[in-house]
Amino acid sequence: MNTTSKALTRAEADAFGRELDAIRQEVVSDLGKRDVDHIRGMIRLVRYTEAGGRLLLHFGVDPFTFILGVAALGTSKILENMEVGHNVMHGQYDWTRDPKLDSRTYEWDTACPGDDWRHSHNYEHHTFTNVLGRDRDVGYGFLRVTPEQTWNSSHFWQPVTATLLAVFFQWGVGTHDLRITETLAGKQSVAELKKRSRPFLRKAAWQLGKDYAFFPALALWNAPRVMLGNMLANLARNLWSFAIIFCGHFPEGVRVYSEDETRDETRGEWYVRQLNGSANIEGGRVFHIFSGHLSHQIEHHLFPDLPAARYPEIALRVREICERYGQAYNTGSFARQLGSVARAIATNALPTPAMA
Repeated sequence: MNTTSKALTRAEADAFGRELDAIRQEVVSDLGKRDVDHIRGMIRLVRYTEAGGRLLLHFGVDPFTFILGVAALGTSKILENMEVGHNVMHGQYDWTRDPKLDSRTYEWDTACPGDDWRHSHNYEHHTFTNVLGRDRDVGYGFLRVTPEQTWNSSHFWQPVTATLLAVFFQWGVGTHDLRITETLAGKQSVAELKKRSRPFLRKAAWQLGKDYAFFPALALWNAPRVMLGNMLANLARNLWSFAIIFCGHFPEGVRVYSEDETRDETRGEWYVRQLNGSANIEGGRVFHIFSGHLSHQIEHHLFPDLPAARYPEIALRVREICERYGQAYNTGSFARQLGSVARAIATNALPTPAMA
């Protein structure tokens, strides 16, 4: 896998961008029934697996139905967050004018309020992808995932903190836009933190009440079983989404940028940065669906508002363009990318030799 890109002149980068713009326009012109059928089919699958999972947890008494219930409910939560919520909230289906697919009002089944995510992810991350000091998704504010980040003593423990983030990932994402570290550093007032916290606390109370009070109470004597089943389903969703997202952003070959490098950036240069700041994960159709098609993180960063189910067919053309322009197309198996991420977290827990 070649992970080194040729440095492009501005003219070359702009030509690269025009070819990608042409792909985007072709897809936009072709949007229609199959795209709507796909997302509505995914929404139905989310509902059916949730209903099946909850029924198995509520009325089952044996370990087999418990395992099936957790698997079904975990499947529902993964698909709702990854293939439905994430993609709808990116505006991928706003063109349908369907209120249920409106990116501005969709609220997903996770602790992060939709408006917070639309700001921290849609705006900050996708605008300033991998720009140190602007993209707060680089290490989520407390992990050092690249040597270009300044090391401090807290990073020594990051193999542990990264594991905890994986286990409680929805809560890490939910608190991300609160900017707690900025308050601790004196860059944000306590009053502002309290203001930012209100939507999150409301959403967190809803999520906790739904999974650990309301549904267990409905199960009466089966309440402990339902509570444990919901916890394991949430855990499965957290671990899976953490793995997919980190594999798409922090494996070997993904580069970061300084603010100076991106000053006066053209659209073509923005495309180049999105490409160099992302990585794909290889797999089959089911794997791609369960990842929310973020297994095609490169295509997602190039075209965040195109229906994600289109990424596999787009990828073939994107890769061919990258080859012609000497640009690395970072892709690998799930095991390879996840192993690379684990090495980056472990390696960057220690100061680099130049900083020692």
